[in-house]
Amino acid sequence: MKLLKLSLVSFVLASSLSAQTITVAAAANLKYAITDIAKAFTAQTGIDVKIITGASGKLTQQIMSGAPYDAFLSADVEFPAKLAKGGYTTTPSQVYAYGSLVLWSDTGANLSKGVEGLSDPAIKKVAIANPKTAPYGLEAVNAMRFYKVDIAPKIVTAESISQAATYVTTKAVDVGFLAKSIVLSPEMKNVGRWVEVDPKSHNIIDQAMVGLKNGTPENQIAAKRFLKFISSPKAVEILRASGYTLPKL
Repeated sequence: MKLLKLSLVSFVLASSLSAQTITVAAAANLKYAITDIAKAFTAQTGIDVKIITGASGKLTQQIMSGAPYDAFLSADVEFPAKLAKGGYTTTPSQVYAYGSLVLWSDTGANLSKGVEGLSDPAIKKVAIANPKTAPYGLEAVNAMRFYKVDIAPKIVTAESISQAATYVTTKAVDVGFLAKSIVLSPEMKNVGRWVEVDPKSHNIIDQAMVGLKNGTPENQIAAKRFLKFISSPKAVEILRASGYTLPKL
């Protein structure tokens, strides 16, 4: 009887572990890479991962309003620092990847002159993610300032880098400032053409991650395992294939 009870307890504990789900908020540029990383993490640990993507600034606002996210992977270091300062985090902020900014078109627009070429009258509309909430949008603005390109009437502001991508693929705009990780994704890699924006024209896109206090204690532990997994060989392989540069951890 005692043996039976022990077996039942073991079964319940195992079932509880396998049924555990953590919620990870991730910057929109990670849309494809984070899905593959989550699958690999689940395969190794049995912990399911629910992913919420969006502009880093909006996700930060949601976290500060009590959204039950267990971990946050931002597109910059500033938003995680803001959360840490406000007492919302369970781990120090850590840079997990460096992103790259690109110009992408599916209308045949001439991208040979890069950002400077956006002044061409043939290019009517240019999409950027909202610079107030999306780090890639902010760096797009910085790149245009660097090249002294004033195309305010052409700018179409998207809520996130994902929406900017939709504007490009639906040809609602001629050109979009996107993350390299988006244009290299299996879903997008054969769509249109792209050129990388010279890194000297904008700030380093250093993307940081933190664990969060909004979830349960059990999920906080699981979230820390997930964040640690981000530096595993498998996750690093996925990030590199997605066009990210990796920090030396």
